[in-house]
Amino acid sequence: MRWRRHGGARAEFSALISRVIPPAPVVSAPAEIRLAPQTLAPDANPTTVLEIRQLYSHYGRIAALHGVDLLVRRGKLVALVGANGAGKTTLLRTISGVQRATGGSIRFEGRDITRLRPDKRVRLGICQVPEGRQVFGPLSVADNLRLGAFTSSDDRAVAKDLRRMYEMFPVLKQKAHEPAGTLSGGQQQVLAIARALMGRPRLLLLDEPSMGLAPMLVEEIFRAIVELRQQSITILLVEQNAHCALAIADDAYVMETGKIVMSGSGQELLADERVREAYLGL
Repeated sequence: MRWRRHGGARAEFSALISRVIPPAPVVSAPAEIRLAPQTLAPDANPTTVLEIRQLYSHYGRIAALHGVDLLVRRGKLVALVGANGAGKTTLLRTISGVQRATGGSIRFEGRDITRLRPDKRVRLGICQVPEGRQVFGPLSVADNLRLGAFTSSDDRAVAKDLRRMYEMFPVLKQKAHEPAGTLSGGQQQVLAIARALMGRPRLLLLDEPSMGLAPMLVEEIFRAIVELRQQSITILLVEQNAHCALAIADDAYVMETGKIVMSGSGQELLADERVREAYLGL
């Protein structure tokens, strides 16, 4: 896996962000758009990293996911957008194994992982950046990063990856010995992403990386995500800032009340009038 910075990312992101900034105000409960559910046909392509079929999950008797179908192709950035409470975070938690699936299947690189323990999913290469960052505040930045590589027993490889994180995110090198809890919100988000990258993910799950950040910091976070995509890291991005998410996505899904109601390329959904009205405020 290559971690070097790509100069083209800044130009690409600047072109994209000029079309989507300033972001639309967050809409907590947009009018239901009532579209016919769209699902993808079975994919026998070996480049499919994640394949979800008819996935259900419950909190007690309450169904949070209702027959979700979703595909993530290798090296692609897939965006999942929708209102608060649509089930986006629940879907990520179910993929990572923290939330139990009550129906359907999850296949990762051709292997059924529906019942696999969360720690074994991490060892397969599924790494999640949780909503709200959740860094270990009392520990140093460097120790937070090392915790991301807990599955590795190769000290040299961990040290090498640590140097790569410092190259990608210089602020982490500057703050390496400071408690993570003293970092700004944007710096903590960068740390959370770098911590996940220390696990050498084959699938990176990003849950609301721009939440609570100022517009300037949002731009920096999305620029970093663009760079990761250019390095062919496979990413599933959950994001309420639909403007930015759809602008950089290869493929995208719209989730509503636990169901996928639309799917297509990021640009297709960005241009769709129904999506623009319900989620982009246009």
